[in-house]
Amino acid sequence: MEPIYLVAGATGPTGSSAVRELRKGGARVRALVHKLDERAESLRGIGAEVFVGDLLDYGAVRSALQGITAAYFVYPIRTGLVDATAYFAQAALDEGLEAVVNMSQISARPDSKSHAARDHWICERLLDRCGVATTHLRPTFFAQWLLYHGRSKRIAQTGTMRFPFGNGRHAPIAAEDQGRVIATILKKPGPHAGKTYPLFGPVEMDHYELATRISEPLGRQVTYVPQEIAEFRAQFANNPNAPAHLVQHLCEVAQDYQDGLFKGTNDHVERITGQKPLGIEDFVRLHISEFAA
Repeated sequence: MEPIYLVAGATGPTGSSAVRELRKGGARVRALVHKLDERAESLRGIGAEVFVGDLLDYGAVRSALQGITAAYFVYPIRTGLVDATAYFAQAALDEGLEAVVNMSQISARPDSKSHAARDHWICERLLDRCGVATTHLRPTFFAQWLLYHGRSKRIAQTGTMRFPFGNGRHAPIAAEDQGRVIATILKKPGPHAGKTYPLFGPVEMDHYELATRISEPLGRQVTYVPQEIAEFRAQFANNPNAPAHLVQHLCEVAQDYQDGLFKGTNDHVERITGQKPLGIEDFVRLHISEFAA
């Protein structure tokens, strides 16, 4: 029987990239989405089966996993991660999946001050014990961080990046590269079972260098302006669309970043997929329309 792969969070950055990568190779894909919208229809347009369901609904999760060979699990930075992971793990076991690829984060650890990062570590251990071979991905900051919540347009308009990251360093990794990693492991999970992969882009840099590197493809000078974490936290004080769980995570992660938890490079992306990861300049060129002022 031809394998079918389920991709959760299929309209998000890593999920949509994984769906497109799998479909490029002709694989059958079931895209699990939270609602039908233009993004979901776009996935349907490339041949993915679209399944609408909530990761916090065990019945929906089990239905989504029926007939699936291997699955990608990702959950947004919001409350409910532990419950969603438990439902997904039990459903994967019940439905006889061969493998799960789990999106964690590089700061996941039992003593993390970020509630979300700590929960990711707990969920890794839960999946390790669920009886289905699991591979954990722990990416550093996504290159997509530059695009979220209108940041790309503000950078293009003002020529400044204002973040609470001090002199910390990381090697930005694009969701497109993570999608290729996810697709590759789903199709051939055996060599990756039980492994945890920190994922990095090709070049480690601080935000001063990041600003310099994105200036050329944007066609204007961009400057990094360091921000105090307290100031960053205060920005959200009167924003009803900024959940407390997310704000707490972002502020603690900012301190982790300054303390060096996000730094490093390795060759995992190239070794797993056979292709080098995108540099930040090429990432900006790929998403140049999203920087339109």
